[in-house]
Amino acid sequence: MSRIRKTTMTHPVRTAFSDSYYAKTPQPSMRKLPLVAQQAADAGFATLVEPQPASRADLERIHRHSYVESILSGNGPLSECAFGFWSEAYRDGVLAINGGNLLAARMALEDGIAANVAQGFHHAAPRNGGGFCTFNGLVVALEALRAEGKIRTAAILDMDLHYGNGTASLAASRPWLRALSIYGNDYWNNQPYRDVTKCHHTDGPNHFSVPLVPSGKSDREVLLGAMNRHLLWLIQDAKPDILLYQAGADPLRDDPYSPLQLTHEDLETRDRMVFEFAKSENIPVAWVLAGGYCPEIEKVVRVHLNTARACWEVFGEILGRSGM
Repeated sequence: MSRIRKTTMTHPVRTAFSDSYYAKTPQPSMRKLPLVAQQAADAGFATLVEPQPASRADLERIHRHSYVESILSGNGPLSECAFGFWSEAYRDGVLAINGGNLLAARMALEDGIAANVAQGFHHAAPRNGGGFCTFNGLVVALEALRAEGKIRTAAILDMDLHYGNGTASLAASRPWLRALSIYGNDYWNNQPYRDVTKCHHTDGPNHFSVPLVPSGKSDREVLLGAMNRHLLWLIQDAKPDILLYQAGADPLRDDPYSPLQLTHEDLETRDRMVFEFAKSENIPVAWVLAGGYCPEIEKVVRVHLNTARACWEVFGEILGRSGM
């Protein structure tokens, strides 16, 4: 189980979560969500806030109408999502999760920091889903904020094990968005590639990818070195109005999909580095979780709880001054 530092700080991070996030699926990764939410709240890292479900209008700003309809109704080419299953509970969970991404982004603009205890669904593209991702909640949230006039520009930092191909495809037609994916498995045509030297894609002016290739150094050095070299790309031309951070659990060395030898402490250092970067640049940041396929679910929960703690420790003083 995750180690929790007892503390007297009283300014937890507002964090979107709903019991409806969880739905039974052939892929058990949703099982972790209520565990992470409850433990983060119990530890004082998070104040849980119930989101409203994402609307059809929110989804159709970035996804094809017929694809949205197939997921909302359960009729149509579900194979486009790479799942082949559907239930009302699953649909409702997906809508709540996407609503949570939007709520977290709104709260981050107000507080400087916020979170959603759910996935960003970064493999979802305009016309289809992929890799257990239906609607791309990261870009859904950003387009909603733009429609509300709350932001003009944004950035996404994706540090899931797998390359965020759906997010890159959506960023390509959105010059106001920058998307950086630092990953350990490539991902194309709904197929992961464990050896990142065997498959690569074409980056664009506003979407950039950094494969983590072992080079004789420790994987920790490879990861942190990549972050030191490339995080500034997110603000190269101008600071974005908001940063969305997808903090994947699957780079962990115990994950069956990970070729990387990264420990819990390495991933917590990763998270702290992201939060300190956003804080130092005065960029509002909302984080979401992703990935994590260890059979021992407590290992996955520990990664995400460490993210919540790192976030709270970096931003707690700011939240206290703001009276949150």
